[in-house]
Amino acid sequence: MFDAIFFDLDGTLVDTEGPALAAGIKAFAALGHPVDLQFMHRLVGVDIPTAGKIISAAHPALDQSRLHPIWEAGFQAAMAQDGLALKPGAAQLLSARLYPMALVTSSGRRGAHDKLAKAGIAHHFDLVITVDDVTAPKPAPAPYLLAAERLGVNPARCLVFEDSETGAEAAHRAGCTVVQVPDVVPSQGRWAHHLAEDLLAGAKAAGLRF
Repeated sequence: MFDAIFFDLDGTLVDTEGPALAAGIKAFAALGHPVDLQFMHRLVGVDIPTAGKIISAAHPALDQSRLHPIWEAGFQAAMAQDGLALKPGAAQLLSARLYPMALVTSSGRRGAHDKLAKAGIAHHFDLVITVDDVTAPKPAPAPYLLAAERLGVNPARCLVFEDSETGAEAAHRAGCTVVQVPDVVPSQGRWAHHLAEDLLAGAKAAGLRF
């Protein structure tokens, strides 16, 4: 049915969004700029420069050069304490290896490979596309179009697993079939062909059999 499967990383394969948001809320508060979870949800699924613009618009006096180190330290501390857990069904779906697989993430190259290593899933992927590989990040279709190009496949014959609206939009605009499994932010599946409660349910809805 497909020629390749593409996966987002954070919130789709690895359980990082919750700890990242919690660390972010603490970092904002530490600098005297408290934010709520609703504001943090606006940062889910976007690259760092885009997130920076959202933060600047809401908190123009906030020094982001101080924010990000505090945020990252809090996130790393959470990872060191609790580990980097896979989302339900991720191990089974990756291990089935039904088609060539690529990771397509809004994380930077260094952060993406660090998470893949900590989660023990790097070996599953034929290709890793990060925000450092494109000039137009998600929700633009460029990351998924680049992944398809480098694997030599038609985007229309690619299946994508995403959690966020931003990522689902990118995949949809690239012409891929989109399975969306919402994580910390609820979704009505505007950009999804299949909206599922977990990865295995989404895979089944898309017609995968393993």
